[in-house]
Amino acid sequence: MSDNHSSGGGAGVNTRLAHIGHDPRDFHGFVNPPVVHGSTVLFPDTATMEARSQKYTYGTRATPTTDALCRAFDELEGSAGTVLVPSGLAAISIPFLAYLSAGDHALIVDSVYTPCRNFCNTMLRRLGVAVDYYDPEIGAGIEALIKPNTRLVHTEAPGSNTFEMQDIRAISEVAHRHGCVVTMDNTWATPLYFRPLDFGVDVSIHATTKYPSGHSDIVMGSVSANAKHWPKLEETRIAMGICGAPDDSYQILRGLRTMGIRLEHHQRSALEIAQWLEGHDGVARVLHPALPSFPGHEIWKRDFKGSSGVFSMVLKTDSANARARTHAFLDALTYFGLGYSWGGFESLAVAVNLSDRTIRKGPDDGVLIRLQIGLEDVADLKKDLEAGFAAAAAA
Repeated sequence: MSDNHSSGGGAGVNTRLAHIGHDPRDFHGFVNPPVVHGSTVLFPDTATMEARSQKYTYGTRATPTTDALCRAFDELEGSAGTVLVPSGLAAISIPFLAYLSAGDHALIVDSVYTPCRNFCNTMLRRLGVAVDYYDPEIGAGIEALIKPNTRLVHTEAPGSNTFEMQDIRAISEVAHRHGCVVTMDNTWATPLYFRPLDFGVDVSIHATTKYPSGHSDIVMGSVSANAKHWPKLEETRIAMGICGAPDDSYQILRGLRTMGIRLEHHQRSALEIAQWLEGHDGVARVLHPALPSFPGHEIWKRDFKGSSGVFSMVLKTDSANARARTHAFLDALTYFGLGYSWGGFESLAVAVNLSDRTIRKGPDDGVLIRLQIGLEDVADLKKDLEAGFAAAAAA
Protein backbone atom coordinates (compact mmCIF):
# COMPACT_ATOMS: atom_id res chain seq x y z
CA MET A 1 0.00 0.00 0.00
CA SER A 2 1.46 3.36 -1.01
CA ASP A 3 1.97 6.32 1.32
CA ASN A 4 -0.66 8.40 -0.46
CA HIS A 5 -3.47 5.95 0.32
CA SER A 6 -5.52 8.53 2.21
CA SER A 7 -5.03 11.44 -0.15
CA GLY A 8 -5.49 9.46 -3.35
CA GLY A 9 -2.70 11.46 -5.01
CA GLY A 10 -4.01 12.74 -8.33
CA ALA A 11 -6.84 10.20 -8.46
CA GLY A 12 -10.40 10.86 -9.60
CA VAL A 13 -13.19 12.17 -7.42
CA ASN A 14 -14.81 8.85 -6.55
CA THR A 15 -11.45 7.23 -5.84
CA ARG A 16 -10.54 10.04 -3.48
CA LEU A 17 -13.92 9.90 -1.73
CA ALA A 18 -13.42 6.19 -1.17
CA HIS A 19 -10.13 6.70 0.66
CA ILE A 20 -9.92 10.16 2.26
CA GLY A 21 -9.95 10.76 6.00
CA HIS A 22 -8.84 7.39 7.33
CA ASP A 23 -5.85 5.20 6.58
CA PRO A 24 -6.64 1.56 7.45
CA ARG A 25 -3.04 1.12 8.58
CA ASP A 26 -3.78 3.44 11.49
CA PHE A 27 -6.18 0.93 13.04
CA HIS A 28 -5.27 -2.68 12.42
CA GLY A 29 -6.27 -2.57 8.74
CA PHE A 30 -9.98 -1.90 9.24
CA VAL A 31 -11.24 0.14 6.29
CA ASN A 32 -13.50 2.31 8.47
CA PRO A 33 -12.23 4.35 11.42
CA PRO A 34 -13.27 3.34 14.94
CA VAL A 35 -16.14 5.23 16.54
CA VAL A 36 -14.54 6.62 19.69
CA HIS A 37 -17.00 7.66 22.40
CA GLY A 38 -15.35 9.64 25.11
CA SER A 39 -15.17 12.72 27.28
CA THR A 40 -12.25 12.02 29.62
CA VAL A 41 -8.84 11.28 28.16
CA LEU A 42 -6.13 10.07 30.51
CA PHE A 43 -2.58 11.46 30.61
CA PRO A 44 0.48 9.32 31.43
CA ASP A 45 1.88 11.83 33.94
CA THR A 46 1.38 15.29 35.42
CA ALA A 47 3.89 17.01 33.15
CA THR A 48 2.05 15.81 30.04
CA MET A 49 -1.25 16.90 31.53
CA GLU A 50 0.02 20.39 32.43
CA ALA A 51 1.51 20.89 28.98
CA ARG A 52 -1.35 19.09 27.20
CA SER A 53 1.42 17.58 25.11
CA GLN A 54 -0.49 14.65 23.69
CA LYS A 55 -2.74 14.49 20.65
CA TYR A 56 -6.06 14.03 22.46
CA THR A 57 -6.88 15.85 25.69
CA TYR A 58 -10.68 15.93 26.01
CA GLY A 59 -13.68 14.68 24.03
CA THR A 60 -14.85 18.14 22.93
CA ARG A 61 -11.47 18.98 21.40
CA ALA A 62 -11.27 16.02 19.02
CA THR A 63 -11.44 12.24 18.76
CA PRO A 64 -9.98 9.86 16.16
CA THR A 65 -13.46 9.68 14.59
CA THR A 66 -14.01 13.42 14.27
CA ASP A 67 -10.42 13.89 13.10
CA ALA A 68 -11.00 11.44 10.26
CA LEU A 69 -13.95 13.47 9.00
CA CYS A 70 -12.11 16.78 9.39
CA ARG A 71 -9.17 15.42 7.39
CA ALA A 72 -11.56 14.36 4.65
CA PHE A 73 -13.13 17.82 4.43
CA ASP A 74 -9.72 19.51 4.45
CA GLU A 75 -8.70 17.47 1.43
CA LEU A 76 -11.96 18.19 -0.39
CA GLU A 77 -11.87 21.92 0.45
CA GLY A 78 -8.14 22.57 0.26
CA SER A 79 -8.46 24.08 3.74
CA ALA A 80 -6.05 24.45 6.65
CA GLY A 81 -8.56 23.16 9.17
CA THR A 82 -12.19 22.12 9.63
CA VAL A 83 -14.50 22.25 12.62
CA LEU A 84 -17.61 20.11 13.03
CA VAL A 85 -20.76 21.60 14.52
CA PRO A 86 -24.25 20.28 15.33
CA SER A 87 -26.13 21.79 12.36
CA GLY A 88 -25.89 23.81 9.17
CA LEU A 89 -27.07 26.93 10.97
CA ALA A 90 -24.37 26.45 13.60
CA ALA A 91 -21.88 26.23 10.71
CA ILE A 92 -22.94 29.76 9.76
CA SER A 93 -23.26 31.27 13.23
CA ILE A 94 -19.92 30.03 14.61
CA PRO A 95 -17.75 31.84 12.03
CA PHE A 96 -19.90 34.96 12.33
CA LEU A 97 -19.20 34.97 16.06
CA ALA A 98 -15.54 34.22 15.40
CA TYR A 99 -14.89 37.17 13.10
CA LEU A 100 -17.40 39.82 14.21
CA SER A 101 -17.45 42.04 17.31
CA ALA A 102 -19.64 44.83 18.65
CA GLY A 103 -19.36 47.88 16.41
CA ASP A 104 -18.54 45.84 13.29
CA HIS A 105 -20.58 45.78 10.09
CA ALA A 106 -21.45 42.68 8.03
CA LEU A 107 -22.77 42.40 4.48
CA ILE A 108 -25.09 39.44 3.93
CA VAL A 109 -26.44 38.35 0.54
CA ASP A 110 -30.21 38.92 0.30
CA SER A 111 -30.84 35.41 -1.07
CA VAL A 112 -29.33 33.84 2.03
CA TYR A 113 -30.62 30.78 3.87
CA THR A 114 -33.57 32.07 5.90
CA PRO A 115 -32.40 30.87 9.36
CA CYS A 116 -29.12 32.70 8.72
CA ARG A 117 -31.07 35.89 8.14
CA ASN A 118 -32.95 35.36 11.39
CA PHE A 119 -29.65 34.88 13.27
CA CYS A 120 -28.30 38.12 11.81
CA ASN A 121 -31.45 40.12 12.56
CA THR A 122 -31.65 38.89 16.14
CA MET A 123 -28.42 37.62 17.69
CA LEU A 124 -25.89 39.66 15.70
CA ARG A 125 -27.78 42.93 16.04
CA ARG A 126 -28.34 42.28 19.73
CA LEU A 127 -24.58 41.87 20.10
CA GLY A 128 -24.00 45.25 18.46
CA VAL A 129 -23.13 44.13 14.92
CA ALA A 130 -24.68 46.18 12.11
CA VAL A 131 -26.07 44.10 9.22
CA ASP A 132 -26.98 45.10 5.69
CA TYR A 133 -28.23 42.89 2.85
CA TYR A 134 -27.02 43.15 -0.73
CA ASP A 135 -28.21 42.05 -4.15
CA PRO A 136 -26.72 38.64 -5.03
CA GLU A 137 -25.85 39.82 -8.53
CA ILE A 138 -23.92 42.89 -7.38
CA GLY A 139 -20.49 41.46 -8.18
CA ALA A 140 -17.63 43.94 -7.82
CA GLY A 141 -20.23 46.65 -7.20
CA ILE A 142 -20.29 45.53 -3.59
CA GLU A 143 -17.43 47.99 -3.02
CA ALA A 144 -19.99 50.80 -2.79
CA LEU A 145 -21.57 49.08 0.24
CA ILE A 146 -18.40 48.49 2.22
CA LYS A 147 -17.97 50.80 5.21
CA PRO A 148 -14.89 51.54 7.31
CA ASN A 149 -16.15 49.06 9.92
CA THR A 150 -17.20 46.29 7.49
CA ARG A 151 -15.48 43.11 8.65
CA LEU A 152 -17.33 40.26 6.95
CA VAL A 153 -19.03 39.55 3.62
CA HIS A 154 -21.23 36.47 3.50
CA THR A 155 -22.04 34.79 0.20
CA GLU A 156 -24.19 31.90 -0.96
CA ALA A 157 -24.22 30.59 -4.51
CA PRO A 158 -26.62 29.72 -5.82
CA GLY A 159 -28.96 31.57 -3.48
CA SER A 160 -31.50 29.72 -1.37
CA ASN A 161 -34.76 28.93 -3.17
CA THR A 162 -34.31 31.43 -6.03
CA PHE A 163 -30.80 30.30 -7.09
CA GLU A 164 -29.24 33.62 -8.02
CA MET A 165 -25.58 33.17 -8.95
CA GLN A 166 -22.85 35.32 -7.42
CA ASP A 167 -19.51 36.31 -8.89
CA ILE A 168 -17.62 34.93 -5.91
CA ARG A 169 -14.14 35.80 -7.14
CA ALA A 170 -15.04 39.42 -7.88
CA ILE A 171 -16.72 39.85 -4.50
CA SER A 172 -13.79 38.24 -2.69
CA GLU A 173 -11.22 40.45 -4.37
CA VAL A 174 -13.09 43.62 -3.40
CA ALA A 175 -13.73 42.42 0.14
CA HIS A 176 -10.07 41.54 0.70
CA ARG A 177 -8.94 44.96 -0.46
CA HIS A 178 -10.92 46.33 2.48
CA GLY A 179 -9.71 43.74 4.99
CA CYS A 180 -12.98 41.78 5.15
CA VAL A 181 -13.36 38.07 5.83
CA VAL A 182 -15.34 36.31 3.08
CA THR A 183 -17.56 33.39 4.09
CA MET A 184 -19.63 31.20 1.78
CA ASP A 185 -22.45 28.72 2.25
CA ASN A 186 -21.56 26.11 -0.37
CA THR A 187 -24.07 23.45 0.66
CA TRP A 188 -25.79 23.26 -2.75
CA ALA A 189 -22.69 22.49 -4.81
CA THR A 190 -20.55 20.62 -2.24
CA PRO A 191 -16.74 20.81 -2.67
CA LEU A 192 -17.07 18.43 -5.63
CA TYR A 193 -18.76 21.01 -7.85
CA PHE A 194 -17.32 24.22 -6.37
CA ARG A 195 -14.32 24.86 -4.12
CA PRO A 196 -14.84 28.29 -2.48
CA LEU A 197 -11.26 28.70 -1.24
CA ASP A 198 -10.02 28.44 -4.84
CA PHE A 199 -12.12 31.53 -5.66
CA GLY A 200 -10.90 33.74 -2.82
CA VAL A 201 -13.32 32.71 -0.08
CA ASP A 202 -11.74 32.46 3.37
CA VAL A 203 -14.25 30.20 5.08
CA SER A 204 -16.37 27.50 3.42
CA ILE A 205 -19.58 26.44 5.15
CA HIS A 206 -21.67 23.31 4.64
CA ALA A 207 -24.78 21.78 6.08
CA THR A 208 -23.38 18.26 6.00
CA THR A 209 -26.95 17.25 6.84
CA LYS A 210 -27.48 17.41 3.10
CA TYR A 211 -25.38 15.60 0.47
CA PRO A 212 -22.47 14.42 2.65
CA SER A 213 -24.99 12.56 4.81
CA GLY A 214 -27.29 11.67 1.92
CA HIS A 215 -29.82 9.70 3.94
CA SER A 216 -31.89 12.28 5.86
CA ASP A 217 -30.82 10.87 9.23
CA ILE A 218 -27.99 13.14 10.44
CA VAL A 219 -27.96 16.83 11.39
CA MET A 220 -24.46 18.35 11.26
CA GLY A 221 -22.43 21.18 9.77
CA SER A 222 -18.81 21.77 8.81
CA VAL A 223 -16.72 24.93 8.58
CA SER A 224 -13.39 24.87 6.70
CA ALA A 225 -10.99 27.82 6.77
CA ASN A 226 -7.82 28.88 5.01
CA ALA A 227 -4.55 29.20 6.93
CA LYS A 228 -5.06 32.88 7.77
CA HIS A 229 -8.47 32.46 9.36
CA TRP A 230 -8.24 28.94 10.78
CA PRO A 231 -6.78 29.84 14.22
CA LYS A 232 -9.60 32.25 15.10
CA LEU A 233 -12.22 29.75 13.97
CA GLU A 234 -10.78 26.92 16.08
CA GLU A 235 -10.33 29.26 19.04
CA THR A 236 -14.00 30.25 18.89
CA ARG A 237 -15.19 26.67 18.59
CA ILE A 238 -13.22 25.66 21.67
CA ALA A 239 -14.35 28.72 23.65
CA MET A 240 -17.99 27.87 22.93
CA GLY A 241 -17.64 24.15 23.61
CA ILE A 242 -19.01 23.23 20.18
CA CYS A 243 -18.15 19.82 18.76
CA GLY A 244 -19.43 17.14 16.41
CA ALA A 245 -20.63 13.82 17.81
CA PRO A 246 -18.53 10.75 16.96
CA ASP A 247 -21.48 8.66 15.74
CA ASP A 248 -22.64 11.46 13.44
CA SER A 249 -19.09 11.99 12.21
CA TYR A 250 -18.80 8.31 11.34
CA GLN A 251 -22.09 8.42 9.43
CA ILE A 252 -21.08 11.54 7.48
CA LEU A 253 -17.73 9.98 6.60
CA ARG A 254 -19.57 6.91 5.36
CA GLY A 255 -21.89 9.12 3.33
CA LEU A 256 -18.92 10.82 1.68
CA ARG A 257 -17.86 7.49 0.17
CA THR A 258 -20.87 7.49 -2.16
CA MET A 259 -21.47 11.25 -2.49
CA GLY A 260 -19.89 11.50 -5.93
CA ILE A 261 -22.05 8.75 -7.38
CA ARG A 262 -25.18 10.08 -5.70
CA LEU A 263 -24.53 13.63 -6.88
CA GLU A 264 -24.15 12.48 -10.46
CA HIS A 265 -27.57 10.87 -10.26
CA HIS A 266 -29.16 13.87 -8.51
CA GLN A 267 -27.66 16.20 -11.11
CA ARG A 268 -28.73 14.17 -14.12
CA SER A 269 -32.28 13.58 -12.89
CA ALA A 270 -32.83 17.16 -11.71
CA LEU A 271 -31.65 18.64 -14.99
CA GLU A 272 -33.88 16.30 -17.01
CA ILE A 273 -36.90 17.21 -14.92
CA ALA A 274 -36.06 20.93 -15.00
CA GLN A 275 -35.84 20.85 -18.81
CA TRP A 276 -39.16 19.01 -18.97
CA LEU A 277 -40.81 21.52 -16.64
CA GLU A 278 -39.66 24.44 -18.82
CA GLY A 279 -42.10 23.28 -21.48
CA HIS A 280 -44.98 22.49 -19.15
CA ASP A 281 -48.17 24.55 -19.35
CA GLY A 282 -48.51 24.62 -15.58
CA VAL A 283 -45.12 26.26 -15.04
CA ALA A 284 -44.35 29.95 -15.42
CA ARG A 285 -40.56 29.64 -14.95
CA VAL A 286 -37.89 27.20 -13.84
CA LEU A 287 -35.06 28.45 -11.62
CA HIS A 288 -32.06 26.18 -12.20
CA PRO A 289 -28.54 27.60 -12.77
CA ALA A 290 -27.61 24.84 -15.24
CA LEU A 291 -30.41 25.84 -17.62
CA PRO A 292 -29.25 28.20 -20.42
CA SER A 293 -32.45 30.21 -19.85
CA PHE A 294 -31.48 31.07 -16.29
CA PRO A 295 -30.05 34.60 -15.80
CA GLY A 296 -27.01 33.38 -13.84
CA HIS A 297 -26.21 30.47 -16.15
CA GLU A 298 -22.99 31.95 -17.56
CA ILE A 299 -21.47 32.39 -14.09
CA TRP A 300 -22.48 28.85 -13.16
CA LYS A 301 -20.99 27.50 -16.39
CA ARG A 302 -17.74 29.44 -15.86
CA ASP A 303 -17.13 28.61 -12.20
CA PHE A 304 -18.97 25.42 -11.27
CA LYS A 305 -18.21 21.82 -12.21
CA GLY A 306 -21.77 20.59 -11.83
CA SER A 307 -25.20 21.10 -10.35
CA SER A 308 -27.05 19.30 -7.60
CA GLY A 309 -30.60 18.02 -7.23
CA VAL A 310 -32.30 21.14 -5.86
CA PHE A 311 -34.03 23.82 -7.92
CA SER A 312 -37.31 25.73 -8.00
CA MET A 313 -40.20 26.28 -10.34
CA VAL A 314 -42.92 28.92 -10.40
CA LEU A 315 -46.33 27.27 -10.41
CA LYS A 316 -48.77 29.23 -12.56
CA THR A 317 -51.47 30.76 -10.38
CA ASP A 318 -53.25 34.04 -9.89
CA SER A 319 -53.90 35.84 -6.65
CA ALA A 320 -57.43 34.48 -6.38
CA ASN A 321 -56.54 30.80 -6.53
CA ALA A 322 -52.88 30.72 -5.47
CA ARG A 323 -53.39 29.05 -2.10
CA ALA A 324 -55.90 26.47 -3.34
CA ARG A 325 -53.85 25.51 -6.39
CA THR A 326 -50.62 25.29 -4.40
CA HIS A 327 -52.18 23.04 -1.75
CA ALA A 328 -53.81 20.88 -4.41
CA PHE A 329 -50.53 20.47 -6.28
CA LEU A 330 -48.50 19.53 -3.21
CA ASP A 331 -51.14 17.31 -1.62
CA ALA A 332 -51.50 15.24 -4.79
CA LEU A 333 -47.83 14.23 -4.80
CA THR A 334 -46.87 10.71 -3.78
CA TYR A 335 -43.13 10.26 -4.27
CA PHE A 336 -42.36 13.89 -3.45
CA GLY A 337 -42.62 14.23 0.31
CA LEU A 338 -43.68 17.44 2.02
CA GLY A 339 -40.68 18.18 4.20
CA TYR A 340 -37.79 20.51 4.90
CA SER A 341 -34.11 19.97 4.19
CA TRP A 342 -32.82 18.12 1.14
CA GLY A 343 -29.87 16.08 -0.06
CA GLY A 344 -31.30 12.72 0.93
CA PHE A 345 -32.33 9.81 -1.27
CA GLU A 346 -35.97 10.89 -1.37
CA SER A 347 -37.60 13.66 -3.42
CA LEU A 348 -39.18 16.60 -1.60
CA ALA A 349 -41.38 19.58 -2.48
CA VAL A 350 -42.14 22.70 -0.49
CA ALA A 351 -43.84 26.03 -1.17
CA VAL A 352 -41.43 28.89 -0.48
CA ASN A 353 -42.26 32.15 1.28
CA LEU A 354 -39.82 34.98 0.53
CA SER A 355 -41.59 37.71 2.48
CA ASP A 356 -38.56 38.33 4.70
CA ARG A 357 -36.36 39.49 1.82
CA THR A 358 -35.64 43.15 1.26
CA ILE A 359 -34.22 43.13 -2.29
CA ARG A 360 -35.00 39.91 -4.19
CA LYS A 361 -38.71 39.47 -3.56
CA GLY A 362 -40.83 36.48 -4.49
CA PRO A 363 -42.16 35.92 -8.03
CA ASP A 364 -45.23 37.84 -9.19
CA ASP A 365 -46.20 35.29 -11.84
CA GLY A 366 -47.04 32.39 -9.54
CA VAL A 367 -46.04 30.46 -6.44
CA LEU A 368 -42.47 29.37 -5.88
CA ILE A 369 -42.11 25.62 -5.34
CA ARG A 370 -38.71 24.20 -4.39
CA LEU A 371 -38.01 20.66 -5.53
CA GLN A 372 -35.40 18.25 -4.26
CA ILE A 373 -34.91 15.51 -6.84
CA GLY A 374 -33.93 12.32 -5.09
CA LEU A 375 -32.69 8.99 -6.35
CA GLU A 376 -36.03 7.72 -7.69
CA ASP A 377 -36.56 7.00 -11.39
CA VAL A 378 -37.24 10.13 -13.42
CA ALA A 379 -40.28 8.64 -15.16
CA ASP A 380 -41.96 8.04 -11.81
CA LEU A 381 -41.20 11.56 -10.62
CA LYS A 382 -42.63 13.07 -13.83
CA LYS A 383 -45.85 11.09 -13.35
CA ASP A 384 -46.03 12.32 -9.79
CA LEU A 385 -45.62 15.93 -10.86
CA GLU A 386 -48.23 15.48 -13.59
CA ALA A 387 -50.69 14.33 -10.93
CA GLY A 388 -49.89 17.50 -9.02
CA PHE A 389 -50.46 19.71 -12.04
CA ALA A 390 -53.77 18.00 -12.77
CA ALA A 391 -54.92 18.54 -9.20
CA ALA A 392 -53.84 22.19 -9.31
CA ALA A 393 -55.74 22.79 -12.55
CA ALA A 394 -58.88 21.32 -11.03
CA ALA A 395 -58.67 23.35 -7.83
